[in-house]
Amino acid sequence: MPTVDVLDSTMYYEETGSGTPLVFLHGNPTSSHLWRHVLPRIGAPGRCLAPDLIGMGRSGKPAIPYRFADHARFLDAWFDRLGLDDVVLVGQDWGGALAFDWATRHPDRIRGLTFMETIVRPMSWAEFPAAARGRFEAFRTPDVGERLVLEENVFAEAFRQTVLTPLSEEDLRAYREPYPTYDSRRPLLQWARSMPLDGEPADVVDRITAYDRWLAGSADVPKLLLTFDSSPTLMIGPELTAWCAENIANLEIRGCGPAAHLAPEDQPEAIAAAIVEWADRHQLRSATSPLAGESMAGESAARSA
Repeated sequence: MPTVDVLDSTMYYEETGSGTPLVFLHGNPTSSHLWRHVLPRIGAPGRCLAPDLIGMGRSGKPAIPYRFADHARFLDAWFDRLGLDDVVLVGQDWGGALAFDWATRHPDRIRGLTFMETIVRPMSWAEFPAAARGRFEAFRTPDVGERLVLEENVFAEAFRQTVLTPLSEEDLRAYREPYPTYDSRRPLLQWARSMPLDGEPADVVDRITAYDRWLAGSADVPKLLLTFDSSPTLMIGPELTAWCAENIANLEIRGCGPAAHLAPEDQPEAIAAAIVEWADRHQLRSATSPLAGESMAGESAARSA
């Protein structure tokens, strides 16, 4: 089991291949399991890695608030622990926001960036997907959010609403197992309360404002937006797609067909094909990355069963 010591806890990750690191970041309430049908289709060259965010999946669950800054701090330490540089990032949902944030703060270590169904800018409640607005208003209500998420575990059923392709019981179990108790579900509630709506929470809005400046100014970094259709749960529809086209430098946009918010569950083949075609056209993948030997050595020393 690929798990490394990170700060005062541990982080689990999936890995395949070698060469340029391609790091796949999941969101709420998923884990690296989200990428299980995408990673095998990326193929060589490239070292594909998909971590479980701290407090999620098979990663450790330390007693921290699980705010955006906490996830960013642990993710920074994970990147450093594995010696990852010259990185291509792929992010969905909060994984996309964390990818933008990491790239903003490490511009000398980013090679390319793909994103889908994520938070590209601060929003208003009026812009939030109508299908999810009532739930998220409830999540942000004191005591109500705790009852729904921590006690009733509503995210256990959220998967049925955010995919077009029904998940097997085995896959549902893989997603649910990390959250058997009240306290284990705290990351899920905090992520739900972190959506940047009408200027709150201010710390998250500040992070997003900073990475929007980087996205607009980083013309040297190729970027790829994957879009989808046919579901009311989608975060990035035509209006936000147009905003991205106008405000993100060196951006290409590729439609990948019908999918709901958890798009890698519905369109893994199209997602992988789009990433591979874009990455190879921009020569983002190579058999050996500049620090590949050093990274692999550091990783071997860092791993624990």
